Amino acid sequence: MFFQRLKIKFQKNTQGAEERQTLRVSNMKLAHVILLHLCFCISFCKDTDEEQRKWTKMTQLSSILNTPQKHLVEEKCLTEKYTHLSCKKVFCQPWQKCIDGTCICKLPYQCPKNGTPVCSTNGKTYPTYCQQKSFECLRPGAKFLNSGACTAEGQFSVSIKYGNITSEGIVEVKLVDQDKKMFICKKPWSMTEANVACLDLGFQQGAFDIQKKFEVPENLHLNSTECLQVRCRGLETSLAECTFIKRRTKNDKNFAGVVCYTQNAAPPTNDSFHCVNGKYIPQKRTCNGINDCGDQSDELCCTGCRGKSFFCRSGVCIPNKYKCNGEVDCITGEDEIGCEGTGHPEIKGHPEIKEETEFLTADMDEERKRIKSILPKVSCGVKNSVPIRRKRVVGGKPAHMGDFPWQVAIKDNEKIKCGGIYIGGCWIVTAAHCVSISKIYHYQIWSSFLDSLRPEMDITVHFAKNIIIHEKYNGTTYENDIALIELKKHSNRKECDLPNSIPACVPWSSYLFQPNDKCIVSGWGREKDNQKVYLLKWGEVSLINNCSRFYPGRYFEKEMDCAGTDDGSIDTCKGDSGGPLVCKDVNNVTYVWGVVSWGENCGRPEYPGVYTKVANYFDWISHHVGRSLISQYNV
Repeated sequence: MFFQRLKIKFQKNTQGAEERQTLRVSNMKLAHVILLHLCFCISFCKDTDEEQRKWTKMTQLSSILNTPQKHLVEEKCLTEKYTHLSCKKVFCQPWQKCIDGTCICKLPYQCPKNGTPVCSTNGKTYPTYCQQKSFECLRPGAKFLNSGACTAEGQFSVSIKYGNITSEGIVEVKLVDQDKKMFICKKPWSMTEANVACLDLGFQQGAFDIQKKFEVPENLHLNSTECLQVRCRGLETSLAECTFIKRRTKNDKNFAGVVCYTQNAAPPTNDSFHCVNGKYIPQKRTCNGINDCGDQSDELCCTGCRGKSFFCRSGVCIPNKYKCNGEVDCITGEDEIGCEGTGHPEIKGHPEIKEETEFLTADMDEERKRIKSILPKVSCGVKNSVPIRRKRVVGGKPAHMGDFPWQVAIKDNEKIKCGGIYIGGCWIVTAAHCVSISKIYHYQIWSSFLDSLRPEMDITVHFAKNIIIHEKYNGTTYENDIALIELKKHSNRKECDLPNSIPACVPWSSYLFQPNDKCIVSGWGREKDNQKVYLLKWGEVSLINNCSRFYPGRYFEKEMDCAGTDDGSIDTCKGDSGGPLVCKDVNNVTYVWGVVSWGENCGRPEYPGVYTKVANYFDWISHHVGRSLISQYNV
């Protein structure tokens, strides 16, 4: 059946818990609240360099005002138990892939074949760092040693000395190819490196502190000594995977110490933050861009950031030095926006230390970036023309050729039944209620199509080879209202030919876009007075939070999203089903955020359209079409 807007009226419970704000601001300064709103607005309006500069300044100022705040974590988000392996919040490492929301290691044969050779504690050489890391996940005993052939004797080791108990002391390491053990320099030693060191020593919850002073025996000859600077990203499993630099220093007390985390060292308090790995840290150390937990769980559910850290719109705080470092660290991409001439070069040490230096290991951070750069990229969501903003699909003006190159029409008996979205290869995403497997040979899929009365010369007609309806689709509640259509290949061609079509990107994370973000709907659906529409129309809508208040008991937040306007002037209607709700990120890449599913009373206030949330079905889609076809990131 065609998509129906149900004409059912119901009493809305305006006093229910659904309308309570999820963010309590009772302890916030008024200035902070205003700033957050300003930042929020600018993030959706920044189309010019000047607006981008305003956005950057607002973000920095918001971080400063956030500093006195104790609780910047979102309780609802914490229940998801996100960590550095949660690819809905962070990017996977290049030797990992994202499966069911978790970063898991690729098998060795999936790694790039060219790159810097590395060797392992098991004495074997691996073609790339990626392959070594993958093998390490399968065989934890095989740790990374150094680059080049495995000719060195001995193994990397780390230990701590001069503490009163076995969990604390000054950090000492022995590198492969080095004859003696050396202490770690106090600068730039931080919790980032300390967590890795303690993990290496067998303390699974990382470090507790780095500030404690330790008494060094007077007879220890440390005059004109050398020490090792170490730089980690914080997610390594061993200090052997970090980058080491030898420093000559005149300060014989400039050595790094650590107190590794034990339950006795840090008993929980009423104001403690409970990390996913079981560690307790003070609330004031959450959302500061520093991975104090060791599993990054203290930085992934933030409503703002403290101090000198950068706030990603996905609710993640990253170190400020990651801003404009030439690598996208926020999954929403804004850390690399407006960076011309403002980059932060990777710090190879501290400028106040000017003694002679010597690199002792390969820069594995750069190697990781290099591996990422050679991974395959999916081309999607980018087109040449940008449509002018219109006010509505219902009653709106027509689209022009090229405005929506991912839009297709699904016809049944020469009538437009539904819309669909091209996602690449031979695959179309649509709503489950739009198609029936028994009618597979009746459907025609038209691409490069705008006007049903005067078809364009560029129209291409396709036929369905296969229809896959989500196995948990519920036709009564519209849960899991999503389906895939596989197109038949044209004769004598290996691939489907969709000229002038560009696939929309498939989102892998539900945090790529947020409530109030501006997105676009398009389709051939009827007007609100039930008049037929013959031209493809489109309009701009806002994503809406907490749609249970409009549709109590029938809106399922995980599987559905809703969008519209306050006055209802922009909406989808009968015949728009299966079509796209697309959102564009800061890099102008378009994602199919929703599939038109259901709603009530076309074009009326407080009756927003409801859409199948595509990000929730990333793994389901990739299982059927192939991950490499749709994975823009976290391949």
